[in-house]
Amino acid sequence: MQLGGIHHVTAVTGNASRNVAFYTQILGMRLTKKTVNQDDVSAYHLFYGDELGRPGTDLTFFEWADIGPHRQGVGTISTISLGVTGRDALDWWVKRFNDFNIAHDGIQTRGAEERLVLPFRDPEGQRLELVDDAGKLESTPWRRSPVPVEMAIRGFYAVRLAQSRLEPSARFLTEVLGFRRGDTYATPEQSSVTIFEVGPGGAGAEVHVELRPDWPFRRFVGTGGVHHVAFRTPDEEEHRQWREQIARVNPTVTPVIDRFYFRSIYFREPGGVLFEIATDGPGFAVDEDVETLGERLSLPPFLEGERQVIEANLRPITPVDPKVLVK
Repeated sequence: MQLGGIHHVTAVTGNASRNVAFYTQILGMRLTKKTVNQDDVSAYHLFYGDELGRPGTDLTFFEWADIGPHRQGVGTISTISLGVTGRDALDWWVKRFNDFNIAHDGIQTRGAEERLVLPFRDPEGQRLELVDDAGKLESTPWRRSPVPVEMAIRGFYAVRLAQSRLEPSARFLTEVLGFRRGDTYATPEQSSVTIFEVGPGGAGAEVHVELRPDWPFRRFVGTGGVHHVAFRTPDEEEHRQWREQIARVNPTVTPVIDRFYFRSIYFREPGGVLFEIATDGPGFAVDEDVETLGERLSLPPFLEGERQVIEANLRPITPVDPKVLVK
């Protein structure tokens, strides 16, 4: 029983229309599923990924318009890392970010492997980075993307957790979830980061734990913050086994929840970050044709009877010129 890496990462936006414009028209990701937060049907749940919306490529957002901005702190996911292939791709992205006035820190080298990294922020301050995946991430780029295939985002490289102490999270990652402890590196702010990897390791299967004892603890996630990270498991049988294993050390783990597109369990690791384990299937094509993914509001069968009320309470997603996203 072994996790397969990152399944999806879910963040928070305050404006779905602007969010769609940035992630599809500037980052070139496909809107693969437009649905609602099943625990708060007044909020959109938007999924962006590759052509097929495969696990490992899905960056998702809840739209909470009035929640207020996120503030950095420990007990949170501080950075989302996305993979692209090669120095030429990173150079291309620097130019693209400059053309659209997207805040970035330039290309940097990181760690003993001198990994190439391009940190940037979306218009709401969400902290992301592009990392050279050395061709290791597999995906099917969106055919209608404004980004050329060779420059496309391939999926998740890693997530970075901010913590005040390393060992509680390290023990949970290694002893409960089966991660392996790896190298360390320093951020430009000189904070120490330890890499943990699971399954195949490397691109798509890493969690980085950054020590920030100078930051306050945060549980609240606002716009520009990350709500949770989900890890992959192949089927429902292993999913049930994971719940049993986690329940031995964390009795607050949720029951298995049927999200229709996958099955989920949720729990907090010792430092306070919300984790999910999700099954790879059934996938997004269970209720939409692959050719039209994300073009209509999709609702699971248990919400379909409420469609009229749900649609009436959602703000329409309207086109936004990506050139005016950043003023």
